[in-house]
Amino acid sequence: MRTPTLRSWFWISPDDRNKPIAWQLQLLNWILAFFLLALLCYFSFSQLRYNWNWDTVGGYRNFFWRGWLNTVKISVLALVLSTVIGLIAALARRSGFLVLRAVSRLYVELVRGTPLLVQITFAFYVIADAFHFQDRFTVGLLTLSMFSGAFISEIIRGGIESVGVSQLDSARAIGLTRIQTYRYVIFPQAIRLILPALAGMFANLIKDSSLLSVISIEEFTWNAQQVSALTYSNFECYIPLAFGYLILTLPITLWTQWLEKRTRYET
Repeated sequence: MRTPTLRSWFWISPDDRNKPIAWQLQLLNWILAFFLLALLCYFSFSQLRYNWNWDTVGGYRNFFWRGWLNTVKISVLALVLSTVIGLIAALARRSGFLVLRAVSRLYVELVRGTPLLVQITFAFYVIADAFHFQDRFTVGLLTLSMFSGAFISEIIRGGIESVGVSQLDSARAIGLTRIQTYRYVIFPQAIRLILPALAGMFANLIKDSSLLSVISIEEFTWNAQQVSALTYSNFECYIPLAFGYLILTLPITLWTQWLEKRTRYET
């Protein structure tokens, strides 16, 4: 049995990189990584000579909490809605109806080619105003979902098209319908490939919800900006803001990594 060396605590050879790592070594390296990050943050903030004002900002904690809950609400609804939109747009790109293909392609290219900030402003102050619709929450939710849906549609389409043509021919040969082919042949294989990209897209969607503050939706970022303007305490407002978004995005990333391993095992 090989005796562990100090080098083996922090380095694995290329031949061993697919082997499981002992939890003790993983814990040791995670602690070291957090220590280095904490050291960097401590040094950086110590050079600011900044007078912290946590007590004043702490008086607005209910305001922060309400904004964070609104962000959770927006993010959950947008995650579901954007996934549905992305799936529909991806399937439309593969439709035999040429007009539907053109509409889907136009939607994807227009949305992906323009900034979300411009889309939110245009959607609320031009389109919604033209129809005399002033519900900021609904307009913001739909705009965010349409924006993310365009990117998700391309992720899904790429996963679908990665399935070999021979498998589709085999599905037709055994008499599977188009719906059955997608359900039993295409989606089980495509989901494994698209999960990492979807995880990144979902995390970006949550962070992109901060741009809804431009139309004064009372979400986490907008509330933090209001408190910052009232107390002149930028760091005390934006540090909790960063942690608030991290609490939302990290579970999604970990969950999709677990799901990716599970689907790889099944397929």
